[in-house]
Amino acid sequence: MSAISSLVNKHRPNQAKYESLYKHFHSHPELSDQESQTASRIVSELKTLSTDFDIREHIGGHGLAALLSNGSGHTVLLRADTDALPVLERTNLPYASAVRMKDADGVEKPVMHACGHDFHVTSLLAAAETLVACKASWSGTLLLIFQPAEERGTGAQAMVDDGLYDPKRHNVPIPDIVLGGHVMPNRSGVIGTRRGLVASSADSMRITLHGRGGHASMPHRLVDPVIMAASTVMRLQTIVSRETDAWDTAVVTCASIQAGDAENVVADDAKIAVDVRTINPETRKRTLASIRRIVNAEAVAGNAVKEPTIVPTRSFPLTINDETLTAKLEETFTAHFTKDAKAYTPVMDKLGGSEDFSILGTSVGKPCSFWMYGGTSHEVWDKAEKDGRLGEDIPINHSGLFAPVIQPTLQVGTDAYVVGALTWLMKEG
Repeated sequence: MSAISSLVNKHRPNQAKYESLYKHFHSHPELSDQESQTASRIVSELKTLSTDFDIREHIGGHGLAALLSNGSGHTVLLRADTDALPVLERTNLPYASAVRMKDADGVEKPVMHACGHDFHVTSLLAAAETLVACKASWSGTLLLIFQPAEERGTGAQAMVDDGLYDPKRHNVPIPDIVLGGHVMPNRSGVIGTRRGLVASSADSMRITLHGRGGHASMPHRLVDPVIMAASTVMRLQTIVSRETDAWDTAVVTCASIQAGDAENVVADDAKIAVDVRTINPETRKRTLASIRRIVNAEAVAGNAVKEPTIVPTRSFPLTINDETLTAKLEETFTAHFTKDAKAYTPVMDKLGGSEDFSILGTSVGKPCSFWMYGGTSHEVWDKAEKDGRLGEDIPINHSGLFAPVIQPTLQVGTDAYVVGALTWLMKEG
């Protein structure tokens, strides 16, 4: 057993405590930029763990930074995201969320931790307790970041823009190493890393096509925005099939169309919500330009009463794991997690979505590494695999049925943070 594994196993905190805390966070989710109660509970837990934590609150909204200085050495940043999603929970768990909140547009929505951020927060708090307990064995500075608004793609940048690293503002030391992880719909107990590209960039926007509505029986007196929207949606599908190199990758998704609500009334406007994923900066630039070209052209073709309105809503960078950093992480993860031959893999699939995690490092020119770990129970996974239905029967992130099994998911998530930190903080000898 490695020295790091020995420390982790010796100082691993009470699991029942953190299982209970996880259930609390799961049943009390908060939407992006509204994570006030989540932040308060995190601060309370950290203060209970140790009076040595230097906690900086209200960074970029409800962001938190907690510092534990423990002698000379590297500064290692461990990040967890805290926000939930406007999703109706359908898991029927005894601790399922029944929360409803108003979103940024003032519309009340059901709220759920449908992406696993409750696991990330709980795991990082458990990791903090572990690292406090074994602080005699490591040296350096531990920097815990609890980041808001990841789902909007704005939280990490907001923390940086609010002076996270600015000596005149929050004065958080610039980290040498930036680490994070994400629970995924893979087999529980399995954890993996990969070098290089981990997650695509993402851009989202809301498009409004402006027509002139009226009675459905008099189409000659109208400018129909529904026809414009239908043509636009179909034409946008050609960006990937006809404008993107077959050896490249891009996704253009029209996730929502809204235009009126009566059978005999044509609305004035039609609204389309569009999501774009790319893995190449030049392809990203061309794809976004193509969207604007097509939307404007369809508006002209449809005789729109004015130019379409295009409002960007989200933007995520590419997530790229530093090669050297990840190679070193592979060594300690392999040593700790391979009690089961399938427990660790250095070729984990790319993240299905996108992430703003890397901004915490790239904004100050520091290397990052992001890992993924599974949360699906072995029983459910094995049955789906046997039936050839992994793609159908395993709920994925952002689903109202997404409910990672608590163990061993929580222990793996906790151990990963601790092993990751000790990879650079462990004392020699």
